[in-house]
Amino acid sequence: MRLRIASWNVNSVRLRAEQLARFAAEHSPDVLCLQEIKCQEAEFPVQALADAGFPHLRIRGQKGWHGVAIASRLPIEDAPALDVCREGHARSVSARVAGVEIQNFYIPAGGDVADRAENAKFDHKLDFFERLTSQMARRRPEDPLVIAGDLNVAPGENDVWNHRFMSKVVSHTPMEVAAMADLKASLGFIDLAREATPEPAKLFSWWSYRAADFRASNRGLRLDHLWITPGLKAAAWASGAPLARVHDDARAWERPSDHAPISIDLAV
Repeated sequence: MRLRIASWNVNSVRLRAEQLARFAAEHSPDVLCLQEIKCQEAEFPVQALADAGFPHLRIRGQKGWHGVAIASRLPIEDAPALDVCREGHARSVSARVAGVEIQNFYIPAGGDVADRAENAKFDHKLDFFERLTSQMARRRPEDPLVIAGDLNVAPGENDVWNHRFMSKVVSHTPMEVAAMADLKASLGFIDLAREATPEPAKLFSWWSYRAADFRASNRGLRLDHLWITPGLKAAAWASGAPLARVHDDARAWERPSDHAPISIDLAV
């Protein structure tokens, strides 16, 4: 069975319920990992997601800010809930679908100053990575696990529009890149988007609203990720090559999120 998992920072799920339905119709994901839903559980557009083919939900909402959800065509089972946000924000939600554990995160952006002592938001971001890395290091790499979400770090030189400039900007600073590398190494996670589109190709999932034409300026960042444990490598390479992509067409839709959806396919 093909299991297509998509991740999308929708920047308000109520504003973009129609876009979710369009994405579902055009690209047939089985699971949607959503970030920045910006609503409480009772305000989530449950019927709209059901109408789009996703009757199974796990929602962790917060009034006006943050918030994450997992929506699935297939039945959902419980998966471990991870305590990784010291501020108690709604930034993580988990589920198990078709035997695959999915951990969906919206990691803090980190503010503007890349200094842990001067900027509490930046310290919180790195603390989030450290807590998550510590918990993952206690897991088994052979277990079928997907990390999904807006991790708010563009790790590689070709994951940003200008490496030299962005190395001084929160989202691509050496401290953040190192924190993400530690998380990746904790279980030997495989970054499927980069496996499918190898370096040195540029690969972005976010473009600022400031650009009148995001394709023309193309000042993007790859902030959104879908990683798998080694236990899912055979499932990802079942067709001979990993199937992962950024759906940047959605960034060009009317009133879009500033993030594009990303997706991977697994044979389970």
